[in-house]
Parts: sequence; C-alpha cells; structure tokens
Amino acid sequence: MNKSILIIGACGQIGTELTLRLREIHGKKAVIASDISEGSKELMKSGPFEFVNAMDYNSILNVIEKYKINEVYLMAAMLSATGEKFPTKAWQLNMDSLFNVLNLAKEGIIHKLFWPSSIAVFGPTTPKENTPQKTVMEPTTVYGISKLAGERWCDYYFNKFGVDVRSIRYPGIVSWKANPGGGTTDYAVEIYHKALLDGKYTSFLANDTKLPMMYIDDAIEATINIMEAKSENVKIRSSYNLAAMSFTPKEIYEEIKKEIPVFKISYNSDFRQQIADSWPKSIDDSQAREDWNWQHTFDLEKMSKVMLKNLSIKYKLK
Repeated sequence: MNKSILIIGACGQIGTELTLRLREIHGKKAVIASDISEGSKELMKSGPFEFVNAMDYNSILNVIEKYKINEVYLMAAMLSATGEKFPTKAWQLNMDSLFNVLNLAKEGIIHKLFWPSSIAVFGPTTPKENTPQKTVMEPTTVYGISKLAGERWCDYYFNKFGVDVRSIRYPGIVSWKANPGGGTTDYAVEIYHKALLDGKYTSFLANDTKLPMMYIDDAIEATINIMEAKSENVKIRSSYNLAAMSFTPKEIYEEIKKEIPVFKISYNSDFRQQIADSWPKSIDDSQAREDWNWQHTFDLEKMSKVMLKNLSIKYKLK
C-alpha cells in the first residue's frame, strides 16, 4: 500500500519540520499538511495544504477521503503555558482532536496514527532524576492532565479495538524554523533569537531550572522511527519516554556566550516557573532505545552552534 499521510497541526513548531522531512522521504504529493491557518512560506510551497479544524470530525474526514489518507500525525494542541490561560479551550482542543482521530482509526478509515504526549504528564510527586517509564504521574497543568488522559485513551483504543496508535513523550523541543508555540520550555528557543538580535535576554525561568530538552532534528527522527517500527516492536501504546539532554538557563547562556561573548542574561521568573518546577530534570528513555532503537545525536554544544548559525542566516546577520 502506498503511503498517504495527513499531518494535522502542520504549521506548529514540530509539525512544520515533520511535514518537510516526511515530504523529503515520501514525496510531496504523499504528505498532506493541514491546519486552521496557513504556515510558513517554505511549508506552503513544499506540497499540498488543506484547512482543517482538528476539533471537527467531518473536517478531518473530508480531507482523508479526498486524498485516500492511511496515516495521520495529530500535532495540533494547546501547550502548557497557553493552556493555563485558557484551561477549558485547552482541554477541548487536546481531547476532542484525539478522539476524532482515534475513532477514525477504530472505524478502519485510517490504519496508523501518531499522537504526541509530553513530559507534562509528570508532576511534583514524580521522581525528578532519571524519571522512569512507569512511575507516579500527577500532573498539575491542564496540558499535562490532557496528555495523561490521552495516553490512557490511546492504550485503551489499542487494547479494545486494535488501533495502531504510537506516541512519544516529547521533552522541550528547540528549533529555529518555526516560532515558539506557548510552551514552558520556550525560553530555550527565545534565548537564541534574543542573543543575536538584542544581545541580552530575560529568562522567565530561574537560572538553575534544569529540564529535559531535545533538538528538533532528533525529535523528528524519533517520531518517524516509531511510526516506521514493526508493530510488534512498539510494546508501549500509551507513550514512550524520550530524552536527549538536560540543561538549565544558565548552562544554555554559557554555551551561547562562547559564540557571542557580549551576550547578557537576567532572570525574572513568572507563572511558568511553577510549571517547570513540577516537571522532571532528566528522563530514563531506555525502553524506547531498546524497543525501536532510538538514539539521539545532538547535545547542547552541537545544538547551540546549529541554532546560532541558522538564525544568523535567517536574520541576514551573516
């Protein structure tokens, strides 16, 4: 069967680069990007685009029937910081969109589904260091609550209806192509922009707030790898822990300062500090590495060089 892939929420931070990468692999006609509004010029020029409301079952179904879609990546979500401002909207978007695609898969209309979870499923009572795959999960944000509920529903639909749903718990994602999307880890994206444009940055997290992070290229490869894995190797149908590196605002500042010696940082914690404090500092992802051979390639130093290089080109500073 030829792949025909729909990406819902294709214009977000991860969706943008996932779309471009999948089009490189499968060809632009095989990968349909969709969102409620248009994305970057690069995304829009790279292949087919459809307006889709992730909360509207028929909106999704119409595109699936039009392009004979057999795989869906549901990337639409309201993230942690934004979700705390609009809790009801966050819950409705995050849950309704998931039920729509789970039910499409249950009905046999699509055959394989990717849905992202997050480290936000963990909470203050979760072990902070080397957080295990299976552990206490008591999230304190609407985003985390919706992701934990989503994990249980994914597992339920797999066990009850045989839905081939696959998921990973993303850590904070750092990328340069798309703008930050309202997450608590977004400081690790903003800081590179501010370093180049202003020479200074005020972090909304304290200097010693350590969080799990990942460069976008690793996140994209992990997403594609789990979808390409043989079904019998995907042994967890709730969501897999995923990790690459952990660092603090002070550590990322010091790395950037190696390239931009005049760069200055200050700290002014806001409501996102409480969210960050409830999350793990490092993640044990040995199960993903064992089951479907997950490996990361970027550390803080390598990521920082790539971010500064590409943003310098983007802003025409080089």
